[in-house]
Amino acid sequence: MGNKAKSNLAIKIILLAATFVIIQLLIFLDVINDYLQATMATICINIILAVSLNLITGFTGQFSLGHAGFMSIGAYTCALITLRNPTLPGFIIGVFAGAVMAALIGGIVGLPTLRLRGDYLAIATLGMSEIIRIVFLNLDSITNGAAGLQDIPQFTNWIWLFIFTTGTVLVISNFIKSSHGRACISVREDEIAAEAMGINSTRYKVIAFIIGSFFAGIAGALYASTFNFIDPKIFGFSKSIDVLVVVVLGGLGSISGSIIAAVLLGIITTYLQAFANIQMILYSVLLIIIMIFRPQGLMGSKEVSLSIFSKLGSIIKPKKGRA
Repeated sequence: MGNKAKSNLAIKIILLAATFVIIQLLIFLDVINDYLQATMATICINIILAVSLNLITGFTGQFSLGHAGFMSIGAYTCALITLRNPTLPGFIIGVFAGAVMAALIGGIVGLPTLRLRGDYLAIATLGMSEIIRIVFLNLDSITNGAAGLQDIPQFTNWIWLFIFTTGTVLVISNFIKSSHGRACISVREDEIAAEAMGINSTRYKVIAFIIGSFFAGIAGALYASTFNFIDPKIFGFSKSIDVLVVVVLGGLGSISGSIIAAVLLGIITTYLQAFANIQMILYSVLLIIIMIFRPQGLMGSKEVSLSIFSKLGSIIKPKKGRA
């Protein structure tokens, strides 16, 4: 690792630590109240969902509409474990058990469905998501059916949100930079050419699907532990579309774009609460305007890097010889 890479890594760590400390301090001083903390939790959960779906859709090129199903697996698994073991170790076990269960189902579903492409894959993953939702709806003795699970112990706070959100972004960004990630990108660009070069496209599509499902399970577990109530309606088709909107708005193939879009939409939704009657109309109009003027998304396929700050500095800094 060169000196420049080391300095960039040090700056990123400092920025992350500063973000964590500042927000934790604002929470301690009650500047960020309970309502804003709930909004912040929603944003972090959406970042995890969007970044994990971007791995499947943006980087591997597989059009999936089943992310809400994997989220529901994580939510119900964590909720059932923490209801029976309402302790911090129980919560941690519940989060990872939910993630592993979601990844396992993702692998089982992915093997047959990922041989499909385009709209056919979208329909297959949507059907899978609805099957999962219906199963939870009809398991009355375990999931309480349509009434859902209530009084789920709340363990999620800013510390856990920061750890899991940062961990998700780091793991997926490092995966994309690895040889496996480059193989996934090659499948997206031209699957036939990738196969001709010896890349097993089905294998890498399933790997991306499993990793995306794993982190969707983590997002679902955090959701259950944040809002202490879940029911099957929460994880319907509209939830998958909400996550897809974040990915498309941020830019397919851009992790930075998914983060920025999740934060932006979270803030917009918060401010539109004052216009409850026409909230969805205004929300839709804003999305349409953004997509008309920026159809490739806010970031396209680009990422935010520290070099952008040096470029801004060179623009702001006055040139010598000028008044």
